[in-house]
Amino acid sequence: MKNELTSVHVPAADTSRRRFIGAIWGAGLLALVGQFGTTLFSYLKPRLTPGGFGDKVTVGKPQEFKKGTVSYVLDGHCYISRLPDGGFLALWQRCTHLGCTVPWRKDQHQFNCPCHSSLFNPQGEVIGGPAPRPLDLFPIELVAGQLVVDTGKPIVREKFEPSQAFYA
Repeated sequence: MKNELTSVHVPAADTSRRRFIGAIWGAGLLALVGQFGTTLFSYLKPRLTPGGFGDKVTVGKPQEFKKGTVSYVLDGHCYISRLPDGGFLALWQRCTHLGCTVPWRKDQHQFNCPCHSSLFNPQGEVIGGPAPRPLDLFPIELVAGQLVVDTGKPIVREKFEPSQAFYA
């Protein structure tokens, strides 16, 4: 008597238990990666709050800003520089060297970057330090008697020009 091994032929349409478990694990892993990706995307996506940074920010009436002064706008992350001739500049508080927050030093009448000592005048022009160009601007418009700064559209500039000022 010969010892013959007989094999059972399973049709291709049938699914073995091993293949079924593998498919379940694959679907579970795919769902987990998808959920992680969605959560990561929603975490990294910038949140725009109406009237906050990245949107149009109402900063006040033109007469509230005295000529030759610089005022900080918290919601806009910017400064309103009222030029001696009456023009307005909305200067982004971010240094053009490495992006540090640049405070206005009223006692020195200049912006002074605490990270690498870049200095800027009230027009945002570089007067010292490693910053390669002036502070960036935001567009300003007058809406219903109020100055409105569009913080979603920064203007990169190479130098100050009087045409950059807004006159109300």
